[in-house]
Amino acid sequence: MSETPFYRSGFAGLIGRPNAGKSTLLNTLIGRKVAIISDKPQTTRNKILGVYTDEKAQIIFLDTPGIHKPRHRLGEYMVQVAQHTLKEVDVVVYVVDAAVEPGAGEEYIVNSLKDIPTPVILVLNKIDLISEEQLLKVREFFQNRFEPAATVAISALQGTNVDKLPPLIIQYLPPGPQYYPPDQVTDQPARFIIAELIREKILLLTEEEVPHSVAVVVEDMLERPGGLLYVPAIIYVERDSQKGILIGKEGRMLKEIGTLARQEIEALLGNRIYLDLRVKVKKDWRRQEGALRQLGYEVGRRRPV
Repeated sequence: MSETPFYRSGFAGLIGRPNAGKSTLLNTLIGRKVAIISDKPQTTRNKILGVYTDEKAQIIFLDTPGIHKPRHRLGEYMVQVAQHTLKEVDVVVYVVDAAVEPGAGEEYIVNSLKDIPTPVILVLNKIDLISEEQLLKVREFFQNRFEPAATVAISALQGTNVDKLPPLIIQYLPPGPQYYPPDQVTDQPARFIIAELIREKILLLTEEEVPHSVAVVVEDMLERPGGLLYVPAIIYVERDSQKGILIGKEGRMLKEIGTLARQEIEALLGNRIYLDLRVKVKKDWRRQEGALRQLGYEVGRRRPV
């Protein structure tokens, strides 16, 4: 723990619509992959913590699920996570997909931000996909509706202007110590990260309803002779037909998911991995409170002390 009279530390919540690019921004800021990414909406389901540290400050980012109109209990949980985050951070970082014309979803978020005393930094993302004229229109939309503490236009994917964001956040953080060691980038346990990487590969390889009906639970991590790490994991789906799709003909889909996930997990952990994937059906788990809790979806996270 380090603390100087000039050092600042605190929490910044990343909020926005699904597919606004919050997780890509977090990974770019941290310099490592701590949140899975996909071109499919509602990829992030839990609150993901990422730690940014420099000589002046430590920013603890909380990446949240996209705010959307929920259609089941899981969706309600995801929106609750995002809304709860607004109450526990020092700065709100509102990420907008500037390549999409603002609509009712952005209006809803803007209205909810008007009621909080926390400073809001507006981040207009994906400027690599739009013209200056389009960017101006999007900027005017938000300026006519609320007064952010600051506005920055970026491309999280390409890294454009991302370096301008930390100084904007730091000026609103209170004086404080480093909550985490300088080389730590997340507090997520290895099992959670492995489960998320498996889910990311499912998002990559499957279509329609299948990706959103999937939950992954890593049951154990066991060291075997020769430095091999045995990782059994269960992929839960809601219907038998989804199980068939995930396994694929002669098990090919499941094998491809496992191969892609294993390669990234090995690179992350520095260990050889034996990834043992199984697929099970837990009918309508997204609509059941008990099933959600069994699968690890809980609202709220305490600050480190």
